[in-house]
Amino acid sequence: MFEVCKYRLVLGSASPRRRELMAGAGLNFSIRLADIDESKYPDFADKGEVPQYLSLKKAEALRTTLAIDELLITADTVVIIGDDILGKPGNREEAIAMLQRLSGSKNRVVTGVTLMTQQRTESFNVSTDVYFRELDLNEIEYYVDTCKPFDKAGAYGIQEWIGYIGISRIEGSFYNVMGLPIQSIFVKLKEF
Repeated sequence: MFEVCKYRLVLGSASPRRRELMAGAGLNFSIRLADIDESKYPDFADKGEVPQYLSLKKAEALRTTLAIDELLITADTVVIIGDDILGKPGNREEAIAMLQRLSGSKNRVVTGVTLMTQQRTESFNVSTDVYFRELDLNEIEYYVDTCKPFDKAGAYGIQEWIGYIGISRIEGSFYNVMGLPIQSIFVKLKEF
């Protein structure tokens, strides 16, 4: 594994995609989970502030577990369309409704990241614009029934079938849309 900083890295996430991205970047890490309610946050005027707030809450929940030589990485990703945050769908109908709303439009994916040691905390956001072509109901239902995107903000994974056939372009980090802006994190880790 690649030695990017002097700390032992701890990923505060249960997301298999975040684990995959950390490992793909050659980072050695352990997992530690925080128990917070991601559906509770202040009513920010700029919805793009929500993921940074939530990533910091996750880090704060794990602060007391950190050893002196550990660096914690927490993240939260939201999909924003208009003034609305699309969270994780609760069922098939919600997933279909979300994808119908995203069809033929642009959404903004924002991931908030917090890096924390016993001495230092740094939080930041990374934003990516995602453009969907018009999707028909048959395509949406096939994706939902096949990939079951119930653990994904906005009911889609860019790395899945819907990304192959439905996303016409993105502006920003592809990996941010997957749930972790790994390039930005790698650069920040080198600074720690």
